[in-house]
Amino acid sequence: MREALSAEAVWVDSKPEAPIVRKIRRFTVGDIFLYVAGLVIFFIVVCAAIPSWIAPYAPTEMLTDSILQAPNIMHLFGTDYFGRDIFSVVVHGSRDSLFIGFASVLVGGLIGGTIGAVSGYAGGWVDTVIMRINDILMTIPGILLALAIAGALGPSLFNIVLAVAISAIPGYARVMRAQIMSIKNRTFVKASTSIGSSPVRVFWNHVLPNSLSPLLVMATIGIGTSILTGSGLSFLGLGVLREIPDWGTLLSQGRGYLTVAWWICTFPGLAITVFVLSVNIIGDRLRDHLDPKKLTQ
Repeated sequence: MREALSAEAVWVDSKPEAPIVRKIRRFTVGDIFLYVAGLVIFFIVVCAAIPSWIAPYAPTEMLTDSILQAPNIMHLFGTDYFGRDIFSVVVHGSRDSLFIGFASVLVGGLIGGTIGAVSGYAGGWVDTVIMRINDILMTIPGILLALAIAGALGPSLFNIVLAVAISAIPGYARVMRAQIMSIKNRTFVKASTSIGSSPVRVFWNHVLPNSLSPLLVMATIGIGTSILTGSGLSFLGLGVLREIPDWGTLLSQGRGYLTVAWWICTFPGLAITVFVLSVNIIGDRLRDHLDPKKLTQ
């Protein structure tokens, strides 16, 4: 009898867990942050894509009877000194801010990645010349380089994207070069070369595809950095000159009213902070997922 009970207990203990139970056991606090970050990014992207569906008021609508109202039920983020609804302005301003972030990362990543790939794969004097120029650019802080370029070109959306992208190129080039130099000395690349494959074929089929993971992670995190840099330039008056201000311009417009209307600066600043934090969380998880050391464990 005892043997039967013990056998039944062992059988009960060894029963496989249901898939949903295994998922709950593996669910961590990091997963909660990841899902929240994904929802935040999705919501802000929707705001940038279809702002008129989210914002209750037009961004240029001036409610003269609601000037400098604190946050309330009618105006969730309050109103500014023109009577504009801050929530509506923040929602509409997300389009330019996100465009600066994504476009500058795309341009900077493509140019920087290409330069780093050519430098690392060619080697020799080509690598020396390109990297010395890159080192000179890296000695200049990114925000200072972007400030100098934007100041020279003048305030416009294209110029601010170009300025932020150029300031990010040296970092992408350095990362891509290091990855290319590591991959091109691997055994499978040397084996492909030994069987007669051309250098171009080896590069496109073996070296480049295995070198993109760090650049992808850097580009993901770089979106937040680009938005911060673009907002900083807009705050200094070098951003987009439009009727609808982006987040950085809205911060600049509200700094003079910080003691009497704190909400004008607070909510655009929170939008920048929350979006950048969410992008960094996604980037960290992507880095962990693409880390070859963890993939081999």
